[in-house]
Amino acid sequence: MTIGTRGSPLALWQANHVRGRLLEAHGLDDGAVDLSVITTSGDRIQDRPLADVGGKGLFTKEIDEALLAGRVALAVHSMKDLPTVLPEGLCVAAVLPRADVRDAFLSPTAASIMELPPGAVVGTSSLRRGAQVKRLRPDLRVIDFRGNVETRLRKLDEGVADATLLAMAGLDRLGLSSKVTSVLPVDEMLPAVAQGAIAVVAREDDAETKRLLARLNDPQTATAVTCERAFLAELDGSCRTPIAGLAEVDGGAVRFRGLILSPGGAEWHDVEMTGVAERAEELGRKAGEDVLARAGTNFLAKLP
Repeated sequence: MTIGTRGSPLALWQANHVRGRLLEAHGLDDGAVDLSVITTSGDRIQDRPLADVGGKGLFTKEIDEALLAGRVALAVHSMKDLPTVLPEGLCVAAVLPRADVRDAFLSPTAASIMELPPGAVVGTSSLRRGAQVKRLRPDLRVIDFRGNVETRLRKLDEGVADATLLAMAGLDRLGLSSKVTSVLPVDEMLPAVAQGAIAVVAREDDAETKRLLARLNDPQTATAVTCERAFLAELDGSCRTPIAGLAEVDGGAVRFRGLILSPGGAEWHDVEMTGVAERAEELGRKAGEDVLARAGTNFLAKLP
């Protein structure tokens, strides 16, 4: 079996993690599963914001093509990078147990967003993070900050920005949590849909690979991200839309919080709903309908 993956350190960590879980779950020999590193459009295009060149699918397109062509048997992704609708013939075959969902604040000069000096520069490639930063501190300047985790940390060290925000899960996985200045509570910075979750994608008609991957699936995480992705789909979310969402599963209950913002953070609409785990997808859709009804039909149309 061959796993398709991007070549960034975080992507390779995640692919090797899935590989190790597969070998352990089925008692496979070490050589039974290998990796194929695939460069995606999102990796090649570093000089423009993602929203200007196609959004989330840029990190999955070439890997999807390799999967559909049979060059790889499965693909491993940060689930927040997956488009809300997968290409025909592909499915999410497993969702691994979720890591820390929170965002981390990193700065050599300030302990938190609120302690940054007036007019300070925050670097981020995420419209969601940028909009929430501006919501908290309209005086701050947000600049586009592309690159993998290590590249962004280097830019921060070089003084390109006064602070940046990164997913805590990725920093933990790379052993870089010591770089974190502070961890942002979800009440202050609501995370991206599916943040902290790893998705394994396979061909819909590949019954054997799906059977092997089923042992890796975490039902609680799968329920949570199903709810969140339904919210995103209802809003037709893309990289041009600052959207945040978090579902928390406790036994048979789900608590969902969602947020949609204008890119500058001046206008926002939030929603909170609870429901039963068996109807998590419906809960996410209802939350999306609710927030759209209050935001008005022109809210998304006004976004760039």
